Amino acid sequence: MRSVGSIFSYLWKIINGTRKFILNLIFFIILAIFIASLMQGEDPIEVPENGIMVLNPNGMLVEEKTWVDPFNKFLNEAMGNGDEVPEVLLSDVIDSIEKAKTDERIGALYLNLQNLYPSGLNKLRAVADALNDFRTSGKPIISNADYYMQHQYYLAAHADQLYLNPMGAVVFEGLDYTQVYFKELLDKLKVQPHVFKVGKFKAAVEPFIRNDMSDEAREANQFLYSALWETFHADVTAARNINPLVTSGKIDDYMSAFNNADGDMAKMALETNLVDALRTRTEVRNELINLAGHDEEEDTFRHITFDNYLASEKAVPESLEPKDRDQIAVIMARGQIVNGSQKAGMIGGDSTAKLIRDARNDEQTKAIVLRIDSPGGSAFASEIIRQEILQAKEAGIPVIASMSSVAASGGYWIAADADKIVAAPTTITGSIGVFGLLMTLEDSFAAIGIHSDTVSTTEISALNPLEEMTDYQKTLIQRSVETTYENFLTIVSNARNMSRDDVHEVAQGRIWTGKQAMEFGLVDQLGDYDDSITLAAELAAIDDYDVTIVKQELSSKEKFLADLFNSSSDYLPTPDLSSQHWLMGTLNKVKSETAVLQNFDDPKNVYSYCALCPQPR
Repeated sequence: MRSVGSIFSYLWKIINGTRKFILNLIFFIILAIFIASLMQGEDPIEVPENGIMVLNPNGMLVEEKTWVDPFNKFLNEAMGNGDEVPEVLLSDVIDSIEKAKTDERIGALYLNLQNLYPSGLNKLRAVADALNDFRTSGKPIISNADYYMQHQYYLAAHADQLYLNPMGAVVFEGLDYTQVYFKELLDKLKVQPHVFKVGKFKAAVEPFIRNDMSDEAREANQFLYSALWETFHADVTAARNINPLVTSGKIDDYMSAFNNADGDMAKMALETNLVDALRTRTEVRNELINLAGHDEEEDTFRHITFDNYLASEKAVPESLEPKDRDQIAVIMARGQIVNGSQKAGMIGGDSTAKLIRDARNDEQTKAIVLRIDSPGGSAFASEIIRQEILQAKEAGIPVIASMSSVAASGGYWIAADADKIVAAPTTITGSIGVFGLLMTLEDSFAAIGIHSDTVSTTEISALNPLEEMTDYQKTLIQRSVETTYENFLTIVSNARNMSRDDVHEVAQGRIWTGKQAMEFGLVDQLGDYDDSITLAAELAAIDDYDVTIVKQELSSKEKFLADLFNSSSDYLPTPDLSSQHWLMGTLNKVKSETAVLQNFDDPKNVYSYCALCPQPR
């Protein structure tokens, strides 16, 4: 009989051998792909004459893609697992439409929006503007879908011909906001949430102390989303003459249209002019073949997808321009604001401040545009970034804060001292407020027999999540929250030339649209990204300039891995995640809400974060 030691030794040999085999297998797969990518010249992408450009974004529209480790991305794709929420650069979508407008090889634009995820209204509007501009070329835009989600329909409404599957439907149900609450869960787990806040509208802490919305939060949400829906509704009904029965938002009107169509959603869409015709996939395919010609090899219409079209355009050498021209430096600030250095998709106090500093120290930089898409986060990290903005201004470089979909709480903190603030009418901003949040687990651990006791050399003991908070600790944090809020008011008051009381009146954590914020003096101008660039050039008094996006430099290791695995990813299939829209929606909401807590890292546990704001899209 084997001894216990020899049995474990034998088992370890099996485990270790399996481990080495798997690692070697992965290594040789990677090596083979790398060698293949070096030896195999890529076939040039050809744009078919009189072809159709297919606009088929797969994911949500963003202005900066979230950084993903290339190796992890490769492994996920190799195993058939794509990004949880894939991302598509807004600039890629718009650039492809603008280039196709004047390209004689492109005869039409086909919208395939089935895999477009919900995105910020200002981003959808930017694409819609590009589509309207494309139509001035006389080239047709055709849209077709089995089923139109509301955000997809916003873009489809700008097509010349809008088709729907005879078994399909169009969602047109208004905007809503759902907040997930954890109080009962925390009670069952015996977790003690300690909340410190200022301002009656600062509802970021409500999910941890309530099971439903407070009256103040409901009022703020209703006010905000009603204004956003008014814009959405106006844009869509301006694009198409839709029967008011399906746009009024009233149940009786909607059911009248539904009953008139004998309970057929597709027929209702046709009768209310939501769509132009009901077409099967085959009928649409044949129409596109008649329009652009038959690609016999692929047995479909002659086309090129927008991403391949952009790749073909980038393959053409650009004319060499001098590198010493004046430049407007654009710094993307997207995601939650946390301390330290962070990759794209998160705003690090240190890393974002360094990008501003790098732009300031570049002799060619004549203006800085800080493009913000953030619900805020750490008050300390926000202040580090604001201080760096002040340094740029002292150096004589004008700074424009350009707000995207969301620039609230800490997102407004870092915008306040810019020379000018530009927001889209639908930007979610404001939320000028502060809160503190800690969780202690003394009751949770006691319930399972774990206790904690501490010896300290002073009465000023450190916070211990396994012990109940003392009165002085609670007072310390509450006063810190109140002081930080007053500092926030002072920052805004000085920067916006407003009195402290006037700022407080529109602060207290209240959220506003960009249009409302401008009425209160929190924003200087309504506009988009291009308007911000134009304004920056005016303030810098320059006419001939380049626009440069300042990015973090990758290490040599990161560059190598990015080149290796990004090139290999072309050989792997892209998963279709559209089916997760309905099935995973609620679970993803819960996951995203809890993930936010992991990034709460302020050294004083004081945050300027807008929980009511949607995550940047």
